[in-house]
Amino acid sequence: MSDEHEFNIEGAGDAGASDTFPMQCSALRKNGHVVIKGRPCKIVDMSTSKTGKHGHAKVHIVALDIFTGKKLEDLSPSTHNMDVPVVKRSEWQLIDISDDGFLTLMDKDNNQKEDVKLPEGDLGARIKENWDAQKDLLVTLLAAMGEEAVVDFKEDNK
Repeated sequence: MSDEHEFNIEGAGDAGASDTFPMQCSALRKNGHVVIKGRPCKIVDMSTSKTGKHGHAKVHIVALDIFTGKKLEDLSPSTHNMDVPVVKRSEWQLIDISDDGFLTLMDKDNNQKEDVKLPEGDLGARIKENWDAQKDLLVTLLAAMGEEAVVDFKEDNK
């Protein structure tokens, strides 16, 4: 055996985990997740049309982008595979909000993260308001396909 193959062991902690996995259309369910037009989405409605004279039954999926809330739709044969995003939800303690709108967060293992932006709109305003009122806050971070965003928060009643 020669050692002509080089192995990259950086990032070996994820054991080759992917951002998505395939699932047959007919197995997808409402409130589940799916990738439409390259975006991770939550399915809000789906319907199946009967098999036509030529071809497969079709699944019509209506979903919302989990980060932007934008509505996306797709039509696919029920026997075909679609990508399903691996969505991770985690809670982080809010440590600080910088002047440029970035959050300093800490998880239960004391790992810090400073690359998440304060969400825009009502959610961001409510987080800032509670932070300014000196409340201890826990934020819910949603991560999928290399993106992450704060989607919720609550007061930390230690």
